[in-house]
This record gives sequence, structure tokens and C-alpha cells, in this order.
Amino acid sequence: MIDLAGLETRILLWAAGAAVIVAVLGGYATETGVWYQALRKPSWQPPNWIFGPVWTTIFALAVLAFALGWRDAPGPEARTVLIAVFAVNAALNIAWSFLFFTFRRPDWALAELVLLWLSILAMILVLWPLSRGAALLLVPYILWVTTAGFLNRAILLLNGPFGRSGP
Repeated sequence: MIDLAGLETRILLWAAGAAVIVAVLGGYATETGVWYQALRKPSWQPPNWIFGPVWTTIFALAVLAFALGWRDAPGPEARTVLIAVFAVNAALNIAWSFLFFTFRRPDWALAELVLLWLSILAMILVLWPLSRGAALLLVPYILWVTTAGFLNRAILLLNGPFGRSGP
């Protein structure tokens, strides 16, 4: 069970605000119009309606994980590392949407997704000694991004090459 006692409201609000910014910027970059609809996709792709609830859940769990890590950090150095790994992850999360949807480069997005996945692993590893419960809250995130990686790769294989001569 995760102990929620002692969570600071200001930290929860700050983390939630950051998550909303990441979600808005990622959503802004995610254009599922004609180009995306025309792509061949694998039969096992999750239905479109599930992406919103899944990302909302992932962001809520990440906010809670950050707040728990902040609460349990032994000092300013640990908190600085915590902020850094979450900030890098936020930038990579946003970048993937721009690479895939805005620039229409699933090939670049797949390469970047490796970094995104590693950043989630880094978040888990940084949180583990602070709060195992917080670290475990990020397991759905890494599983979802793993699934996204397989989906990204399948779209690449079904539609590539991308760039000037491709879709």
C-alpha cells in the first residue's frame, strides 16, 4: 500500500500543472487527420478512444509518483535529480508527438522512443530508493510506451520508408 500521508499540496499542484503542460503540448502536436488515417496499422492497435483515458491515468500516476518521491527525498540533491529525470522525460514525451505526427516521421519517432523508454526507466530507478510505491506507479507508463514502441515499429514497417520519398 502507498502511504499518502505528508504529501504537500503545493508539490502536487506543481506536478499536476507540469503534467497538464506536457499533455497539452503533446496533444497539440498530435494530429490524427488525413495523413495518420491513411497509414496502414496493425490489427492489434488499441482503439483510438483508449488513448485519452490511458494517458490521463499515466499522467495522474506520474504526478503522484513525483510527489511521493519529493516527500521521501533525503535532501535537495535527491530532489534536484528527481526534477531532472522528470523534466527530461517530459521533453522526450512531447518530442515523440512532434516527431511522429507533426513532422510525420515515425522512423525518427521510433529512435526517439528508445530515449523516452530509457527516461521512464531512469525515473523508476531514481524513485526506487526513495519510495518503491512511487517507482511502481510508473510501471503502467513504461508498459504503455513499450506497447507504443511496438505499434510505432509496426507502422514504420507497414508504411515506410518515410521522408521525401515516403508517406
